Amino acid sequence: MAATLSPQAERTLLEGVIIPAHPLVITADGRLDERRQRALTRYYLDAGAGGLAVGVHTTQFGLRDAGLLRPVLQLAAETSREAPGRPPVLVAGVMGDTALAVAEAEAAAELGYDLAMVILRGLDRLTDRRLVQHLAAIGEVLPLCGFYLQPAVGGRQLGARFWREAAELPALRAVKIAPFDRYRTLDVVRAVCESGRAAEIALYTGNDDNILVDLLTEYVFDVRGERVSTRIVGGLLGQCAIWTRCAVRLLERAHEAVRAGRVDRELLTLAAQLTDANGAVFDVANDFAGSVAGIHEVLRRQGLLDEVRLLDPGESLSPGQAAELDRVISAYPQLTDDEYVTRRSAAWLGS
Repeated sequence: MAATLSPQAERTLLEGVIIPAHPLVITADGRLDERRQRALTRYYLDAGAGGLAVGVHTTQFGLRDAGLLRPVLQLAAETSREAPGRPPVLVAGVMGDTALAVAEAEAAAELGYDLAMVILRGLDRLTDRRLVQHLAAIGEVLPLCGFYLQPAVGGRQLGARFWREAAELPALRAVKIAPFDRYRTLDVVRAVCESGRAAEIALYTGNDDNILVDLLTEYVFDVRGERVSTRIVGGLLGQCAIWTRCAVRLLERAHEAVRAGRVDRELLTLAAQLTDANGAVFDVANDFAGSVAGIHEVLRRQGLLDEVRLLDPGESLSPGQAAELDRVISAYPQLTDDEYVTRRSAAWLGS
């Protein structure tokens, strides 16, 4: 039997919110830096994020081998319960073969997570049919957030047929669309519309190269002679792990534009500027090699981290990436939230 989503989490997801992909903060000797890890969670929720995604690419897949998955999930859940207002939607990344992914989902459910975001990295030998069965097994433990991960960081191509069959699973309640490809994005959106569940499945952009345009677009398809439309309602991105206050405000502007039925030129200009900024943060020039390091570097410059320190000592900023960050931060101050972080960071780091 499929796991069910709480009415409150369902409302939040369908309304559309910003869900940062949560970074991992470690000390010089590789232990979890609980103080700064909590500070990041507080930052995101204070900035207006409606959820958190933990145990995902931005959290570093290697935290599993380091024995940090459960402590990080637990710390984020505990810290989020301290936040005032509507509880955030908690999304736990789960990965590995079916038995391992189910075990990770069980641990996340025990800690109070709302959804399992299923990372299909490393499952290339499985057929699409077996992947759907994999999703179904996890969906008996927690409601599902599907994840179309781009190939550059370990994803695989998944066609419209796969997504249609996945959307027919009652447990599937959201999809993070992150193939960084307009054609493949359309495959997901069309498949959800064809499944008959467009009103039940919340679509979230993970396309860092197209964030605002994804949020502003109405997708319309002919399904068995009827017009079916849907929208990508929110963002679940590593990009939202930095400049989060700005990301929340951009989503609000996108929602306002959709309600008004008019997209102004300034939003489209901001869309291109955000893509340019993301190119520097995610190190597109070097095939995303410095993507996690780029996020950490921005947080370090804001004072939320003391160092860029990743689990893999071989991972760091790419040559020239720091200069690219200098360029986009100088060029697009309207996309940053440095002043906000400066005012609030002492409170977040307090304990």
